[in-house]
Amino acid sequence: MLFDYDTLKVIWWLLLGSLLIGFAVTDGFDLGIGTLLPFLGKTDDERRIIINSIGAHWEGNQVWFVTAGGATFAAWPLVYAAAFSGMYWALLLVLFALFFRPVGFKYRSKLQDPRWRNSWDWLLFVGGTVPAFVFGIAFGNLLLGVPFEFDRDLRVHHSGSFFALLNPFALLAGLLSVFMLVMHGAAYLGVKTEGDVAMRARHALRLFAGLTIAAFALAGLWLATGIDGYRIVSMPPRDVAMIPLSKVVERAPGAWLANYGTRPWTMLAPAVGFAGAISAIILSSAHRAGMALVASGLAVAGIILTAGFSMFPFVMPSSSSPNSSLTVWDAVSSHLTLNILFVVVVVLLPIVICYTAWAYRVMRGTITAASLRENEHGMY
Repeated sequence: MLFDYDTLKVIWWLLLGSLLIGFAVTDGFDLGIGTLLPFLGKTDDERRIIINSIGAHWEGNQVWFVTAGGATFAAWPLVYAAAFSGMYWALLLVLFALFFRPVGFKYRSKLQDPRWRNSWDWLLFVGGTVPAFVFGIAFGNLLLGVPFEFDRDLRVHHSGSFFALLNPFALLAGLLSVFMLVMHGAAYLGVKTEGDVAMRARHALRLFAGLTIAAFALAGLWLATGIDGYRIVSMPPRDVAMIPLSKVVERAPGAWLANYGTRPWTMLAPAVGFAGAISAIILSSAHRAGMALVASGLAVAGIILTAGFSMFPFVMPSSSSPNSSLTVWDAVSSHLTLNILFVVVVVLLPIVICYTAWAYRVMRGTITAASLRENEHGMY
């Protein structure tokens, strides 16, 4: 065995968190650009410029999402079962919204009819906004707790509904997700475009960075003062295989802030979230588009890490049966499985990173109307 069981559990928490952040930072600006498309592009040429700014790599960026889903299935099977069954309709909504992206990118320019192209532009807006919104709602509900429980045979039972997911705090988390990804998308357009589109992108970045800061602060205040967290009272040793029902969990005010007291270094996550968004505003105003993109990416990573650090070691708390809550220690596969998967990740993750880097290299430079006319083949 490469690592002991206890260490591997934490490693896989870090790996899956890294995959989610990788998806948010790379495919996140694709989603944000989809939201901005109908508003920043005033003419057909401008909208084609916006779409082609991500044309070479949006498919590659989705590999992070697919990989995160596959890794969850393999490394955290109980989380996969509980999450995908409890949030079934929400995930279907994401899936159907994502359908609009490949079809919209491929078919938008097949006809010259303005009504045809405008319709696809709005469908691409849906394909960018709905997934971002639902992902945020999912994170919000994780912090509140999801109504599920395991019976003695570890069969999962849910007592919630799709509409119960749309509670006020989760909706705020959904808006925060949309704001930060639109900010990130605007930062990317600032790098890849010029002229009027780049100017509008800078304005959008400053607006949505400000909204991101406000929503992030409000969510943090709400979490600290109005939402009970979860904490483990007792459980078996962490380095053994265990089932979720073998531990005792209780809800307590301020429990989601406990890690920041016991591990002060975790305060870096919210600090990076705020500092990244503020820096993106400053750097965009100074016409430092590349650095603004880096800053917005750090903001996205910091916000996601803030939620992860707050919940650790919980992965999916249960509001209806706290003892059924899934944690880093009891939701994972066997010791042997985690070791084998770790070797697979060490081999394949660099390939994913290299593929993503290659796709960005293909699309170096800015996208302009002239470049579209010079190279119509393969352009959207």
